Amino acid sequence: MMDGIVIAAHGRHYLVHVEGERLHCVTRGKKSDIAVGDQVDIKRTSPDQGVIESFAERKTLLYRSDQFKSKLLAANVTQLFIVIATEPGFSDDLVSRSLVAAEAGGIAASLILNKTDVADLLPKARERVALYASLGYPVHEVSAKARPEDTVALLAPMLRDQSTILIGQSGMGKSSLINLLVPDADIATREISAALDSGKHTTTFTRLYQLADGNIIDSPGFQEFGLYHLSEGMLERAFREFQPFLGHCRFYNCHHLKEPGCAVLEGVHEGRIATQRHELYQQLVHESSQTIGY
Repeated sequence: MMDGIVIAAHGRHYLVHVEGERLHCVTRGKKSDIAVGDQVDIKRTSPDQGVIESFAERKTLLYRSDQFKSKLLAANVTQLFIVIATEPGFSDDLVSRSLVAAEAGGIAASLILNKTDVADLLPKARERVALYASLGYPVHEVSAKARPEDTVALLAPMLRDQSTILIGQSGMGKSSLINLLVPDADIATREISAALDSGKHTTTFTRLYQLADGNIIDSPGFQEFGLYHLSEGMLERAFREFQPFLGHCRFYNCHHLKEPGCAVLEGVHEGRIATQRHELYQQLVHESSQTIGY
């Protein structure tokens, strides 16, 4: 048995870094519940192949889900960087859902505002991220293309002794940031793609790069972040601005939707909770209540 870390996954095929080499691995049977970042025990079956026998208990697990299935993003991550940009326009819904997922998973979250060199669009972008900054989420402004040295100087220290995942929509400059922060990232990605036999689909899988003092995980760009797996109780605690109001509603089992005497709704009415955040909470509660009909 050998210990390793999963650095990429494509279908039920995994690339595992073990003692300085990469092994192409599969799981026993039809299991596909292994995530990038998992610490695994493997049994070598040939010089470059192995079978994953088990994985260690996870500290964290970040994943998204819809009504029918779940998509594992990464295991054992300690922080989440949500990459947004001045252009093209970013989705507030995706940002807020990502923050909810981070809160529910016990993962620290920051926003990385890229392309700040687009001066005419910067004020509007800053105005939009002000809501998240007011909730205590750090917002870091960078320009990967126009000011690469400054970008590395700002972000590299934040990666030390951390396992960091970058997520964001396509076009936000996530790949540019990875190429700045990870030497030879393009070469490594091509090697991983070839090893997994995923061919041209190099952007459709999550991959982990090992740094000298931490890990950085790149995820494919996606437009939706389903959170159907979060219960109502988990959701109310994942909105950090709700915290001062929880436990102060008239009814102990308040849903914070339309009940009389709801402290959360009073917070919305008083402007202490942003309307768009409460509307997202309503949507997520609705989604979590959906069940699959058979």
